[in-house]
Amino acid sequence: MTLHQARARTKGASLFEPDAFFDTWSKDQKSLPEKDDFKSSIICTFNLPHNDSYVYHATASVTLSQVQEAIDHRGKSGLHAWYSDEEGKPLSPPPLADILAYTTIFAPNTATPKLLTAFAANAKKGSIRSKVASHLQAQRVFPPNMTIPKSKTHVNPYYDFWCWSCQNLEWVGPEEETANIKTSHHILPIFMHHFGCVVPSYESLEVVRQSAGKRVVVEIGSGNGYWTYMLRRMGVSVQAVDNLQSEYRTLWIGDTLIKDGEKYLDDGKGCKNTVLLLVYPIVSLEFTSKILDTYKGDTIYVAGTQTRNGYTAFKDRTIDEYMKAEKADYEKTVQIPLPSFPGKDEALYVFERPNT
Repeated sequence: MTLHQARARTKGASLFEPDAFFDTWSKDQKSLPEKDDFKSSIICTFNLPHNDSYVYHATASVTLSQVQEAIDHRGKSGLHAWYSDEEGKPLSPPPLADILAYTTIFAPNTATPKLLTAFAANAKKGSIRSKVASHLQAQRVFPPNMTIPKSKTHVNPYYDFWCWSCQNLEWVGPEEETANIKTSHHILPIFMHHFGCVVPSYESLEVVRQSAGKRVVVEIGSGNGYWTYMLRRMGVSVQAVDNLQSEYRTLWIGDTLIKDGEKYLDDGKGCKNTVLLLVYPIVSLEFTSKILDTYKGDTIYVAGTQTRNGYTAFKDRTIDEYMKAEKADYEKTVQIPLPSFPGKDEALYVFERPNT
């Protein structure tokens, strides 16, 4: 028997209704951290008890109080050591103006390509910003026939929280050496539980919306459903599938199909007329290769790392390296940077099989 998750919820919350949550956020009644009080911000945002003691299990096991303590330590003990010189010594943090320039690249009311160009053009020679700009531009692949309209009404609480985290953690984006970073920050498990593993930028959501057209998007391994929820708000038809073996404090949708992803695709004879979405696919159990082998459609989206750090999909190669070697009938048509948490380097890939 196939089960559906009963409802959206946040464990321990007095009230959680996603549409109302977004309506409040869109009215500029945001609960972003004031004076970097992240704990109070999350408690207020998700209607949690003042003495909340929930343990967030993810890259580490932490409570909100422990996370706040780490935030209060600022950059001590290497907590903000994202960038190093050739000898491995930590570099001075990037200026706030550079951090703001980086986060604004992903704002819905801006043109990402133009801001990427400006981000590079206005970077001081030899600065961290210049290295980040070169890295992001070198990785970007975008079809010339696709245009992303600006939006003044798009709402994305995860993006807003991420912008704050970049300022607080002194992060100006990934560069080549980011692939070697093996640590993160205590904030990440909180983001993962309440929102997801990676921020869906407005540009990435628009890419999915436009390229999917009227086809159903099947998100395998949908987690807490934030990407599905965001796409649905933009009018995209999405079927979320997850075995829900991982625990998330917040679940954004109430109709996740609780089922093994490979079996779901197999039962649908490969779901040929749908498009496939994988957000932060796990490395273990040959999950990614099995899903890609079972899917018989023509369009694949993957949101994950764009380095060989082994965080998503495959242990020792990137998703596009795998597709080129193992799925040569697909072409990479899009690779765009996503808002990456400090120490991460993430992108949305689109692979399409040309019509024959």
